[in-house]
Amino acid sequence: MLYRKTPKNGDELSILGFGCMRLASKEDGSIDEERATRQVRYAIDQGVNYIDTAWPYHMGASEPFLGRALADGYREKVKLATKLPSWLIEKREDMDKFLNAQLEKLNTDHIDYYLIHALAGDLWDNIEKLGVADFLDKAKADGCIINAGFSFHGASEDFNRIVDAYDWDFCQIQYNILDEKNQAGKKGLEYAASKGLGVVIMEPLRGGNLTKNVPQAVKDIWDESPRKRSPAEWALRWVWNHPEVTVILSGMNEETHIGENLRIASEAYPNSLTEAELQLIKKVEQKYRELMKVGCTGCQYCMPCPGGVNIPLCFETYNHLYMSGNADEAKFLYTARLGGILGGEPGFASRCVQCGKCLEKCPQRLEIPTILESVAEELEGSDLEERVAVAKQLFKRT
Repeated sequence: MLYRKTPKNGDELSILGFGCMRLASKEDGSIDEERATRQVRYAIDQGVNYIDTAWPYHMGASEPFLGRALADGYREKVKLATKLPSWLIEKREDMDKFLNAQLEKLNTDHIDYYLIHALAGDLWDNIEKLGVADFLDKAKADGCIINAGFSFHGASEDFNRIVDAYDWDFCQIQYNILDEKNQAGKKGLEYAASKGLGVVIMEPLRGGNLTKNVPQAVKDIWDESPRKRSPAEWALRWVWNHPEVTVILSGMNEETHIGENLRIASEAYPNSLTEAELQLIKKVEQKYRELMKVGCTGCQYCMPCPGGVNIPLCFETYNHLYMSGNADEAKFLYTARLGGILGGEPGFASRCVQCGKCLEKCPQRLEIPTILESVAEELEGSDLEERVAVAKQLFKRT
């Protein structure tokens, strides 16, 4: 495992962090606690020392899970990160209430890396007025939190002013081969590093979109390289190639993925990609931009939907339509996965009631209701009920 130092405190953090937003789950969506605990502890045993969670992950179950998973001496081996849900704060006292609840849920007396969650310009303006600087100062003085930071999902023009608004120790931004100019982007990465902040990266694989259902046109580009790597390795190495990056978070929930990520994290030095490799990655980025329709990462912040739409799955299938070029396959997947045929309730795009609640929650600022109209138009159609009936027969569900 390679480690990088956070500038302000000198902590040596593993360049691979364990993200707990997408833990191994059972069929009903609940955390598979035995398997997830085994995975988290294995990663720690192999050198991972940064574990990241948040109040809403797994519908509130991620923090209590970690409180149990980090028992038996594992808490002392890691730097633990969680986040204050900024959108739920209505008054100064709420900040203390959430922090105290998180300390209890995580079964710890301190949070090593505490973030103000999912900031954008308006959220920051609100929470700043409510006294977040005082909250952070007091929590640090009391030893309840050690390092103060923020995660960012806003427009690029708001990032620098938030960096400058408080004496932060670190920040967390979305960064990958498709988001070099989105949100904080490369300019934000470099600005934060210039101010001495450690930088934690989320969504290095764009919610898995850079590794799942890789289009043939993209595979062909990767195959041009004489050095054979998986799409995941290319994407991770590209982020780690930036010396300003301290930690990459990976939502690891498959043993093979954990093993691969650990191997890469033992080899991925900054500035180690060749110019030819960087140009190859640029070609892949351009091809993805040609093919992808929706910049959804599958974070599920938009869920649950009041109308019952499974928004992330709608967008995943919609992207599959354009990346695969196979309309029949995409319609079949859409029908089977969103028709309640494989379990759960139907979540078709056409169930959208245009309430707009998702617009308030989406970190990517996607025009979700408008895009859902296009999803329904292209993947549903007049034969949807007939396709549902056929799919039920195929999967033997009545």
